[in-house]
Amino acid sequence: MVKVIGVKFKTSGRVYYFDPLDLPVKADDGMIVETARGMEYGEVQGEPKEVDESEIVAPLKPVVRIATDEDKRLRAQYAAKESEAYEICLEKIAAHELDMKLVDVEYTFNGSKVVFYFTADERVDFRELVKDLAYALKTRIELRQIGVRDEAKMLGGLGPCGRLVCCKSFLDDFRPVSIKMAKEQNLSLSPTKISGLCGRLMCCLQYEQSAYEAARSKMPKPGKEVNTVDGVGVVVENNAITERTKVRLTMEDGSIDIREYPYTHLSLPGEPLPEEALAAKKPDAAKEKDADTQFRREAANNTRRNNRGQQRKPEQPKPAQEPEQPQKAKPAQKPEQKQQPKSAQKPEQKQQPKQGQKPEQPKPAQKPEQKQQPKQAPKSEQPKQEGEGQKKQQYRRRRRPNNGPKVPEQNS
Repeated sequence: MVKVIGVKFKTSGRVYYFDPLDLPVKADDGMIVETARGMEYGEVQGEPKEVDESEIVAPLKPVVRIATDEDKRLRAQYAAKESEAYEICLEKIAAHELDMKLVDVEYTFNGSKVVFYFTADERVDFRELVKDLAYALKTRIELRQIGVRDEAKMLGGLGPCGRLVCCKSFLDDFRPVSIKMAKEQNLSLSPTKISGLCGRLMCCLQYEQSAYEAARSKMPKPGKEVNTVDGVGVVVENNAITERTKVRLTMEDGSIDIREYPYTHLSLPGEPLPEEALAAKKPDAAKEKDADTQFRREAANNTRRNNRGQQRKPEQPKPAQEPEQPQKAKPAQKPEQKQQPKSAQKPEQKQQPKQGQKPEQPKPAQKPEQKQQPKQAPKSEQPKQEGEGQKKQQYRRRRRPNNGPKVPEQNS
């Protein structure tokens, strides 16, 4: 075991190990360490700890010193100049018409060197660019080409899961990811769904690959025959997440059925089934019987309810319908409509003949007497009424013309 301390540079997610010596190092302290790029300023991540020698890269470099206030001031001073150096570099790239994309600029803590990170599809000749930058910034210049994964690690961002990308938050190194991992995990092979911000396959595909490989090694391969509680069948598909296998069975009546079983309940043809499969079959048979009995009980209860409902239908009175019938009709309006025309028409019928037959006013006065006589007179006086009816027929009126009054017919 080796005693080490973790140091993190800038905002990168990778933590490098150094030998703390006997210095009183604490978490979040500033440290000056020596790296491949020279002297750099870093922050301590956690307390010193002991790790296995296989986890470190030998030889382990020691910590130079704990950062002083002057070191922190210089670091803040040159960090403020990084944005200015970034703008100058963009102008020089455009002036030289170079096919490259500037990603980030980083000053060392004491300003002795400036590092420019860029991406490019092809090799770029930036010798003239370095001369112009050295003349403008008056310091050592280093241009470093990085890949798209390193670009995403420096810039950061949110992944499809809604969290900060793994390479920016905690990944210390990139691991190879292949399309085979997406196929084995039954994921969509659309590039837009399995690619990250960098345009490459997502790093998280590698996290569960070992679990999928371990599960598939225990499960039977598709196309092989296996023995189940329902007979011998052929494996169709395996689901590593649920640890279940789909099997195609040929039933006794010749039909084909596909059923799903836990892979631990299967065995090779000729070998006995596991005890777990036999124990699971018994409760399944009991459940089927319970389901049949429950179905029969429900059917019997439904028939009883229907019979009771049919018997109660003729006996049920209809109190709600009887009072509604007189409400539908409107007797209050009908007599008003009938009484109004009677009272209005009777006097008009009597007045019309009086106005049109001024010389014959005494004759129509006898009409109400003729109506009252048959009610009071006995049966012996009926012929008199017939005679009176003959006299009335003599006074038939001619049809008056359209524009003239009615003229009475003279006696012959």
